[in-house]
Amino acid sequence: MGITVTRLHPLFCAEIGGVDTGEPMSEATFAEIRAALDEHSVLIFRDQTLDDERQIAFSRRFGPLETAGKANPAVGTPFARQSNLDIATGAVIPAEDRRMEYQKGNYLWHSDSSFKPVPSLCSLLSARIVPPEGGNTEFATMRGAYDALPGQIQQKLEGLVAEHSLVYSRETVSTRGLTPEMKAELPGAWQVMVRTNPVNGRKAIYAGAHASHVIGWPREDGRGFIRWLNEFATQPQFCYSHRWRDRDLVIWDNRCVLHRATAYDTLRHKRLMQRTTVGGDAPTTAQPARYELAAE
Repeated sequence: MGITVTRLHPLFCAEIGGVDTGEPMSEATFAEIRAALDEHSVLIFRDQTLDDERQIAFSRRFGPLETAGKANPAVGTPFARQSNLDIATGAVIPAEDRRMEYQKGNYLWHSDSSFKPVPSLCSLLSARIVPPEGGNTEFATMRGAYDALPGQIQQKLEGLVAEHSLVYSRETVSTRGLTPEMKAELPGAWQVMVRTNPVNGRKAIYAGAHASHVIGWPREDGRGFIRWLNEFATQPQFCYSHRWRDRDLVIWDNRCVLHRATAYDTLRHKRLMQRTTVGGDAPTTAQPARYELAAE
């Protein structure tokens, strides 16, 4: 029997049943999952049997995995750890700790790794410890938003390129989240502002909090346009909020979805989420020399 697909939102997002991603899986079953990702952009799997090793094995079926950089506690591993727990001791991290300051950036609408020359294909986030309240992850369909744009804005977007920078987005929240060493590792990248799915031809706005400015535009004009696009695309009709349960796995397509974390009581409740991120296959546009990247 094949997988089951239950749509959770009129425009995107589906719950996938009939499969455990922690167990061996046929090529035919994986092909169904891969096709569902192209169609629905966000996939929800309940009651999975994933541990770190199994999550890595399943994630690699989508493509090569990114390695966490210096800004993440799981540096050097295939995981981008999302947690308020110290990776060595398991103790709750104090709110004033730089690691928690850094995680405040996750509350911004963003696409994972859009600040890299080759941006991510998709992310896989598994719930290991879930707080009893709060901590939802919200998703916004940038394909649905693109389809709803006025025609003149769609035309305006064609051919535009934006600079994406993790340093820029994090410093809109806190100047303490990144050390000078971390900043040096993250020079930023240029990305097209419209991405097209190669399977179904659907177009999506490509923006989010990492998008600093539009190349060739006055800096503030570009930032105002990006801000308008992000606000338009994250209106309630384009969004789905996922309430986590233990052993959930959520996969989302970073080419056409923005997401953000939501708050929970980080001092009273424990939370541990393990994210693997699948790299893309090519830049979206020609990249400038490093010295030309000038996100503020």
